[in-house]
Amino acid sequence: MSTADESLARAEELLARLEATRSELERLAEANDADKALDVLAQLGEIAKEVEEELVKARQAGEADANA
Repeated sequence: MSTADESLARAEELLARLEATRSELERLAEANDADKALDVLAQLGEIAKEVEEELVKARQAGEADANA
């Protein structure tokens, strides 16, 4: 498996985690639990950053492979 494939696989895992966390946020919103919802929002931001980093790695690895 190439580095690009590994980064894309990691990004897919993170996207699944992002979706689960978003569902948790919806549940907290329905329960009017603002404090926990704020914590979950922070988690969403961190996961989104990780997804972006993995996609950048995948793009860079793909470009390196194409130039090799």
